[in-house]
Amino acid sequence: MKISEIRKMSTSELTTTSTKMREELAELRRRSHLGEVNNVRAIRLKRKDLARVLTVLSEELIKETN
Repeated sequence: MKISEIRKMSTSELTTTSTKMREELAELRRRSHLGEVNNVRAIRLKRKDLARVLTVLSEELIKETN
């Protein structure tokens, strides 16, 4: 997910996206421990995407409070 796509989202969309990404990340970790995931790098990429979403979400919340 690119940062330009993330910046176009509203705060409610960012919140739902972050929740969904956390669930997907937990599922990837679970499957990795069971040995079902062949691409372990997917966990790293999902974690970085989540960090991007959370960063933009915090920026938007700061803008709204000011």
